[in-house]
Amino acid sequence: MLKRLTLIALVFVVTTSCVSKKIYTDLEDKYASLKKENKKLSERNQDLEAALNKSENDLVRLQKEYNETLAQRNKLQTDYNAIKTNLDNLKASYDALEKNSSASIAENSKKNRELLAQLEAKEQALATESARLEKLKKELEARSKRVAELENVIASKDAAMTKLKNAISKALTNFEGKGLTVEQRNGKVYVSMENKLLFQSGSWAVGTQGKQAVMQLGQVLAENPDIAILIEGHTDNVPYKGNAQLSGNWDLSTKRATAIVNILRENAAINPENLTAAGRGEFAPITSNETAEGKAKNRRIEVILTPKLDEISKLLNDI
Repeated sequence: MLKRLTLIALVFVVTTSCVSKKIYTDLEDKYASLKKENKKLSERNQDLEAALNKSENDLVRLQKEYNETLAQRNKLQTDYNAIKTNLDNLKASYDALEKNSSASIAENSKKNRELLAQLEAKEQALATESARLEKLKKELEARSKRVAELENVIASKDAAMTKLKNAISKALTNFEGKGLTVEQRNGKVYVSMENKLLFQSGSWAVGTQGKQAVMQLGQVLAENPDIAILIEGHTDNVPYKGNAQLSGNWDLSTKRATAIVNILRENAAINPENLTAAGRGEFAPITSNETAEGKAKNRRIEVILTPKLDEISKLLNDI
């Protein structure tokens, strides 16, 4: 509901010749709230990556402890075998000495009792270590299974994003070489459209060709309801001196991002809850603004597609 009210307010601003200070302030507050929400999502993604790294480290630690316990058990087994062999030899000696004297028999009996006590202690220690080893083995297997499940989910998400990237590239083939690129990195798909494809200089009204590109992109996104869609507006570093309704490049980039959102919302199959509009002004350039070519590349709309991480979060909580 908050996003819908925000969009209605923005449309009202665009279609009204003058804006009251209160409405402008409300829009700034809503923009700050959206920026804060975006930051929280980024921090959540970092937390999930940190949790995954911690789980992998725990798995390595358990494997090391398992190996050490296994080595200790093997040593106990060796000691046990040596003592048993010694006991067998003593029993043989006992049988031989039994014929010679009662004194020798008594001495050997004492040694035998001592060896039997040692043997029982070793057997008990061996049983304890074997039980501990079995417990560690089961815990290691359980963690390995959960890590494997997490890796499979991540691989599935990556495969889905690759499929999405290929579908978008195919749908937008006609716009290649016209300021549109599609890339996949860090588990996300980035659709970058230079302003020359979308807007006239200083305007946030999308042209006919740009609208066609956005609508074709929307057809692909409508078939992927589990994707979060972030639309970012970017400008070069030349100060904005156009419409008095705008305060500068940041405001212009926000309105351009919102214009793309409005076109995508025309597709009823796209869930509005998956859409986020953000303006970043000139503060996230992809190249230098020292040349006209660099400025043109920096003036762009980026559509950032991210898989939802609910399933990954659940697996991380179970580890």
